[in-house]
Amino acid sequence: MESVEVTDTDVRVEARTTASRAACPGCGCWSSRIHGSYLRFPRDLPVVGKFVVVSLRVRRFVCAKASCLRKTFVEQVPGLTRRFGRRTERLRSTLVSVGLALAGRAGARMTDVFGAPVSRNTLLRLIASLPDPLVATPRVVGVDEYAQRRGRIYGTVLVDVETRRPVDLLPDREADTLAAWLAKRPGIEVVCRDRAPFFAEGATRGAPQALQVADRWHLWHNLGEAAEKCVYRHRGYLRPIPATADEPQEEAEPAALSPWPTGHRFAERTRAKHATIHALLAAGHSKRSVARQLGMGLNTILRFSRATTPEELFTGQWQSRATKLDTFKPYLDQRWQEGCTNAWKLWEEISEQGYPDGYSSVRDYVSRTLRGKPQPVGPWPPSARAVTRWILTHPDALLESDRLQLKAVLANCPELTTLVEHVRCFAHMVTHLQGAQLPEWIESAAATTDLPSLSRFAQHLERDLAAVIAGLTQPWNSGVVEGHVNRIKMLKRQMFGRAGFELLRKRVLLA
Repeated sequence: MESVEVTDTDVRVEARTTASRAACPGCGCWSSRIHGSYLRFPRDLPVVGKFVVVSLRVRRFVCAKASCLRKTFVEQVPGLTRRFGRRTERLRSTLVSVGLALAGRAGARMTDVFGAPVSRNTLLRLIASLPDPLVATPRVVGVDEYAQRRGRIYGTVLVDVETRRPVDLLPDREADTLAAWLAKRPGIEVVCRDRAPFFAEGATRGAPQALQVADRWHLWHNLGEAAEKCVYRHRGYLRPIPATADEPQEEAEPAALSPWPTGHRFAERTRAKHATIHALLAAGHSKRSVARQLGMGLNTILRFSRATTPEELFTGQWQSRATKLDTFKPYLDQRWQEGCTNAWKLWEEISEQGYPDGYSSVRDYVSRTLRGKPQPVGPWPPSARAVTRWILTHPDALLESDRLQLKAVLANCPELTTLVEHVRCFAHMVTHLQGAQLPEWIESAAATTDLPSLSRFAQHLERDLAAVIAGLTQPWNSGVVEGHVNRIKMLKRQMFGRAGFELLRKRVLLA
């Protein structure tokens, strides 16, 4: 250190090297023959808000080995400089840490805060220049997919389950890519995965010696989807059977006979005109006088005066026109009485039954016709999703109110009682790792003809039976992989979804 000069804006440090010799970076031969010297000005981290510039005098040596392609070379100060570097290693490592944490634009804004401003492209170049970390071959590896562009482009993330660190990212989720990656690492003993066919095929081809373990969370999630479909199939049993009413309901008949629904804007306008015209006629005005006062034609006044009730005027093409929805209106009325008031849900249900038109017709029918009908008296029935949640929850963790409602639902439907028995038996296998009981459970669940969704779930388990039994027996699972998938989602949102695969891979592996 020769001198330190402090000004109002920066700190300038003059220094020089004192080593008597240096090693050639090409051949490694040591040389003490000096060719010349020059100044380098690497930037360092700021000090107390001031820029720090190092004026470093370095020497150029002549290589002592005649056969070396490098005739001369410049000495480097370990921990301070590198070839063609314009920043100190301390500043470079700080910028790399900022880039890995915040990426381009956000990282550039952060460097302005602590007084070392660089552009977003500089940060990205620093990240791209970093070498991949040296990772030992994992013994237990977890595999899962992540979305580069949701619904279109997917990749594969691989995680060391024991150290909980990401090992690699693959640009796609093809079986060939995964098989090639696993084949280069014969030390892998366990592969944790979901039941996707491309992962199963890739693990079988790339690591035939490894034990494949199906993830328990995915198994429970798939069972929950099947259970919800079963509950929805028996949704008619979710509402308690109402008591028979003793009072007759003839009063609702006239409204039901009206071709125009109550609240329709044309119907209300016609009723108002009819009442006004008949009131003026009853007051002694002539038909021509009424026409002049209301600004209407004489023929219109004559037609309204002949009609004793407004309903006699509701005639024409609208009343007799048939629509494609007429066939499904009884079903819509029934579902409305059962408590389903969601027009989109009703449209989805009749679409599965063959309704060819769009959602707007169902929405109009619900808003104009069904909204005026009285709802069934009593509390709303629980939704299929709520009942499924009660079934999937441990009985000891259920609230008392939920337990009573579930008991009432099961009392009305023996099929759902069977579903509860199968779900709780499967939950016992998952929590106590009793995979040996799975074949017996599959045989029992597949025989339930009244629960087709549960039966299909059991049959699908047979396609990957060995991995599922291992998942319900071994302690390994893919929970740590799911955590890294969520972290990748966060990184992509942070980069506005515009990051390429290489940058995303560097941030995931090096952070």
